[in-house]
Amino acid sequence: MIRFVACLLILTTTLAARAETYAGRDDVRAFIADLQERDGFDPRMLASLFAKTKPNAVVIKAIMPPKDPGIRSWATYRGRFIEPKRIAAGLRFWRRYDKELARAEAEYGVPAEIILGIIGVETIYGRHTGRFSTFGALTTLAFDYPPRADLFRGELEQLLLLAREEKRDPLGYRGSFAGALGLPQFLPSSLRQWGIDFDGDGRVDLMDPVDAIGSVAKFLKDHGWEKGGPVAYPAIVTGDAPPPYDGSQPQILPAEMPNVVAPHAPAFPAALVDFVTPDAPTSYSLGYHNFWVLMRYNRSSFYAMAVYELAEALKAEHE
Repeated sequence: MIRFVACLLILTTTLAARAETYAGRDDVRAFIADLQERDGFDPRMLASLFAKTKPNAVVIKAIMPPKDPGIRSWATYRGRFIEPKRIAAGLRFWRRYDKELARAEAEYGVPAEIILGIIGVETIYGRHTGRFSTFGALTTLAFDYPPRADLFRGELEQLLLLAREEKRDPLGYRGSFAGALGLPQFLPSSLRQWGIDFDGDGRVDLMDPVDAIGSVAKFLKDHGWEKGGPVAYPAIVTGDAPPPYDGSQPQILPAEMPNVVAPHAPAFPAALVDFVTPDAPTSYSLGYHNFWVLMRYNRSSFYAMAVYELAEALKAEHE
């Protein structure tokens, strides 16, 4: 790990010193040839885009794992998202888009508060959507971040396809350092698959709150959200600590879990999910199928629980 981080530090220093664009690189030329054959793109157009794009050392620095990863803390993580300012912003968003949230819930079966939880955790309801050039960020990650190059080359291709479909300049998109777009922070592939024109204006725009609301609802439904199904339920472990939750789909009924006490828990398949905080007892919850669906959005149990708890806080205040 130390050697890997050291190599990435060298890489960011090298990128910062580079002045050339991506157009002259052999790996980029090969990528252009692949897109010409696979998608019918004009190679001269693609070469022109890469000729206007330079490596971005800030993107590499942002995506690198921390030098000192520290210790995971649910209390710290939770405190970032379940806090008064975010809840107040969520309630204002709910009041403004109450009809659209109700329509999304009716059409897709996803509660309004869950949609709000996603958008709130991702961007604080549009406050922090990112200002990076999406093409530039994805190009940097596709060709100068070896650990996930295949993923980001795929997303770069998806961005180009998206721009062609929307008749937009690929250089005109702005988002996060990882190429995520709009209020719900969809990668280009997710936007093409699950982005919808929920306000009926003839285009999909995830910077538009209404389209974002509908798109989040569609994403969750298409990943298996069960209308009216439970998400999570607190539990107590009375014996030895079980192994950490591995993200697998829930399969065991709560009553069948050894050393787990969860009075009145819904009798549906669940997984025991651990929430570790240093110098404090580990807390546990039963994660149901809908909890697992939230993890399709971000493969982190901390993330899924933050979304759920923000949703519950908003629901309590809204009622």
